[in-house]
Amino acid sequence: MHRRPCLRVSGLICLMWLSSAGTLRGEVPAPLVPLQFLLGDWEGVGDQAGATGGFSFALRVQDRVIVRTNYSDRPASGTEPASRHDDLMVIYEDAGRIKAEYFDSEGHIIRYVAEVKGAEVVFLSELRRSEPRYRLTYTQTSPTMLLGKFDVASPARPDAFAPYLSWTARKVK
Repeated sequence: MHRRPCLRVSGLICLMWLSSAGTLRGEVPAPLVPLQFLLGDWEGVGDQAGATGGFSFALRVQDRVIVRTNYSDRPASGTEPASRHDDLMVIYEDAGRIKAEYFDSEGHIIRYVAEVKGAEVVFLSELRRSEPRYRLTYTQTSPTMLLGKFDVASPARPDAFAPYLSWTARKVK
């Protein structure tokens, strides 16, 4: 007679555990929620120099980080040979702040702190003496379009950013 209540309690505990585990795995951690507009696969639109490329933002590590992979293929022009650029950025929460680590095929490593304002996120690199400073911005212009900008500041004027690259991307998935 006592087995039945014990089984019910055990079953209820298992059900509660399973339901909470499911919601924990399927939800973006609170600090990363503002970045959900970035998630998906994106392709570059209308590059006048003939470059093609794309990137994706995906939740990884049981939804604890966002990983961006990016590529750009540039055709040969004049004396410049064709080239390819690949990079990886891992976005995460640390002590209540959104941070990112960037690595590329040219050997660059950039550490960013991010600030989100509505449908825009700005990744700003750490201030390091005698090194350039970088600012990477994504702005959502519609549910399927993003504008991107990459700006650089000289070590002598670390807050005087100048445009380096800009692009428009369309969400494909």
